[in-house]
Amino acid sequence: MLSDLAAGREALLQGRPSAAAPAFAAAVERDPADHEARYWLASALMLLGDPDGADQALNEARTLHALAASQQMGADLSRLKTDADYANTVAVQLYGQGCVAMASVVWGLAIAAGRQEPQMWANYALSLQHQGRVEEASSLYRATAKDFASPAIHQFLVYAELFCEDGERRHAAEARTWADLHARVPPPPPHPNAPLSARRLRVGYVAPSFAGSQLRQFITPLLENHDPAVVDVVLYPNDASTEAGWPSWIRIHPIGQLSDADAAALIRRDGIDVLNDCWGHTAGSRLGVFARKPAPVQAAWINFFQTTGLPQMDYVLHAASDAAPDFEGLFTEKLWPLGPVFTPFRPAAGRLPPAATPALATGRVTFGSFNHPAKLSPAAMSAWAEVLRSRPDAQLLLKYRYFADPVLQRAIQAQFAARGVAPERLVFAGHSSGEDYFKAFQAVDLMLDCWPAPGSTTTLEALSNGAPVLAMVGENPGVGGFYARTILQAAGLADLATTSPDAFVARALELTQDVARLDRLRARVRPGFDASAICDEVGFTRGLEQAYARMFECWRSPASPRPAAIPQALA
Repeated sequence: MLSDLAAGREALLQGRPSAAAPAFAAAVERDPADHEARYWLASALMLLGDPDGADQALNEARTLHALAASQQMGADLSRLKTDADYANTVAVQLYGQGCVAMASVVWGLAIAAGRQEPQMWANYALSLQHQGRVEEASSLYRATAKDFASPAIHQFLVYAELFCEDGERRHAAEARTWADLHARVPPPPPHPNAPLSARRLRVGYVAPSFAGSQLRQFITPLLENHDPAVVDVVLYPNDASTEAGWPSWIRIHPIGQLSDADAAALIRRDGIDVLNDCWGHTAGSRLGVFARKPAPVQAAWINFFQTTGLPQMDYVLHAASDAAPDFEGLFTEKLWPLGPVFTPFRPAAGRLPPAATPALATGRVTFGSFNHPAKLSPAAMSAWAEVLRSRPDAQLLLKYRYFADPVLQRAIQAQFAARGVAPERLVFAGHSSGEDYFKAFQAVDLMLDCWPAPGSTTTLEALSNGAPVLAMVGENPGVGGFYARTILQAAGLADLATTSPDAFVARALELTQDVARLDRLRARVRPGFDASAICDEVGFTRGLEQAYARMFECWRSPASPRPAAIPQALA
């Protein structure tokens, strides 16, 4: 005779939640400490349309599971519940190990035990965001930013909104609010920058770090190919020691120890003509410097392709398109089209030789997503689950450093179980490097992108390693969908950009129905990427330098025409 848990599981995966839920409830009643039964109960209640009951069961499962796992890792449960400082220390350690779901439970205990400070609240919200609990994180950021009036914590909210429902409009509104609250400064004195007739254009880039951050694969093609006869380049990182290896003619002026006002004064003294923010509303941002308008032309791009919300920012740089969507209301800046791609990208060194699609050898299709868990929206998971239900022998590989967390793994499995996908069909992998990292791409037949917040570096890495990426860009794509579409178009893979969830599911099933055909698709992914404008480092950089010069001339002569490819709503 089947146990309650086994009987409930069988009923749930057959689509009979009304029969499954009582079995799981009985298992919980028999053993209240059994987190596994509560995960299954949460799945059943999700399918029954009881979101409040499902949330309660899932939170109870996470808590029990996290405490049991923490104890196995050496934590003292009694102290966790009574000693706020100890709980905070353990949570910080768990977070550092990538165990974000476990950390959030322990931070909750620290708060319950009486510890109250803005940074801990922000860390707690960040641990929720990293699990994909984005609405909870957004609410907590909002409350914390209000209580402590912190521009840095408020920026966490601005960024988190992107992952929520209707995220781009929520982000745009919150970015404007942030600018109104934290970037109101007196207008600067007139800029004395002279014409370019007898000098080089002076270009500045601002970010906490260039060589030691996610910017490296995007910024290296520019810094190594900028023409020193045309442009004079200055980097403004936090610390000069992080920036070894750039061409010797590029100057490095660290601003990490300077206030926003002092950093702006330094940039003004340097006579920068075009100043680029390469970081956006992410941790470590120096948008307060840009609020002081230290350069006559200010642009934002690379790490952030949404609005900054700052009226002092002139442009956001983007890919050009004859069919650019209507972004009205999403930018305070004007869009400046650079060409077919948003940025160049240099594939990581050490790529393995191209390989055949793995299903030819394994006999089963492996779908994959290497995206941040915050991007796994309910809509995307529902579409992925429909694909998996239609391919009962297939599996889904989810790889990111936070997927080393057993509590996050089980919570994701519970959400897929509510959509008819057995837990064992999901495979999890954490961080890897070197050859192991490159081998991971050779284990996936088809990457499934997320929406409404699509992959960026993850998509570029996948394509550069020969793994096809299927995206849902939308019929009227937002900024993220537009970005994803331009990447695929540039790589000659426009057929992998779908315009609706239904089309995404149909295309995934079509591509994986014939493994030999899927292998032929794979054979053109890496060559198409390597030959694309994404990898044309010199061509992109020359075009960028020309764009900078035109921006500067538009400042000197406001009547000068701007590129016609800017959508009319933004011109």
